[in-house]
Amino acid sequence: MKIKPYIHNESSLAYSVGETLDRFIKKKQDDFTYASGELSQLLRDIALATKIVNRETNRAGLANIGGAFGQTNVQGEEQQKLDVIANIRFTRALTKGGEVCAVVSEEDDEVIDLQNSSGKYVVAIDPLDGSSNIDVNISIGTIFSIYRRVTPIGSPIQLEDIMQPGNKQVAAGYVLYGSSTMLVYTTGCGVNGFTYEQSLGEFFLSHPDMKAPNDGKVFSINEGGYNQFDQGLKNYLKVCKEREYSARYIGSLVADFHRNLLKGGIYIYPSNPKNPNGKLRLLYEANALAFIAEQAGASATDGENRILDIQPTSLHQRTPLFIGSSVMVKEAMSYLAKEKV
Repeated sequence: MKIKPYIHNESSLAYSVGETLDRFIKKKQDDFTYASGELSQLLRDIALATKIVNRETNRAGLANIGGAFGQTNVQGEEQQKLDVIANIRFTRALTKGGEVCAVVSEEDDEVIDLQNSSGKYVVAIDPLDGSSNIDVNISIGTIFSIYRRVTPIGSPIQLEDIMQPGNKQVAAGYVLYGSSTMLVYTTGCGVNGFTYEQSLGEFFLSHPDMKAPNDGKVFSINEGGYNQFDQGLKNYLKVCKEREYSARYIGSLVADFHRNLLKGGIYIYPSNPKNPNGKLRLLYEANALAFIAEQAGASATDGENRILDIQPTSLHQRTPLFIGSSVMVKEAMSYLAKEKV
């Protein structure tokens, strides 16, 4: 019997589909600070829930799961049906996976204790970001942060397990449900993006080692509140317009952040008299994106402090957010500082 060795070739008849998320996670497991396998499985659990939520968002207009649910969340925002569905899907996947002891979700008033005292991780998540865009078929997303619990394994979950600053994250990521569905994540060793191939049911590495441009010519802010902005911010926006920068604002945090991460730009959600502490949530929105931004070479601040250094004091704590290309963020901060002298 003759044995023929396999010779790899790039035949156009059978092109390579690339590296799957599962294979990439397994290959990169040794990069994790705690390379015991649980974090790898946790990322897979999130990816599975993402696939299910992707299916639900794609069929929302046909399955009567668009529109308002009829309740408001702790933020006072009207919940959409897909908000509730996404929350259930992610919580269920994290419960069955067994690696997580507690979940903090935008859609729940209190910490969700998964009754798994052996779980090593806490997940903070915005299951479906951009609710106002659901019914008009505009990009929405998911944002998640992963923390390693600080209390002993086997003991009940405690407040100190939850109230950790962003610099304690072991992983963070987001999912963009757009023209294609992408999952982008970091474990503190760079940022990588994966695009979902629906016919195969797999995420494939499409954006390896993502790096944000150091500078950009795009600013993303809701200028409807311009009259309430601080003078320093008004001055910065005036300069952006004088330079003929492009104004791009989708209204979905994930979509706006993702575009600027790839193309270069700054996303701004400032404080105002109505929201003196800002509006975006620290634990499950700002921290995750700030971790990703810094790993990609970008910056994130609340206008004065590095986002990742802020010590949370409440579950749904809000914060202003200036995030994006480092040169643009630094310049914006200089204009804010001038008016505070």
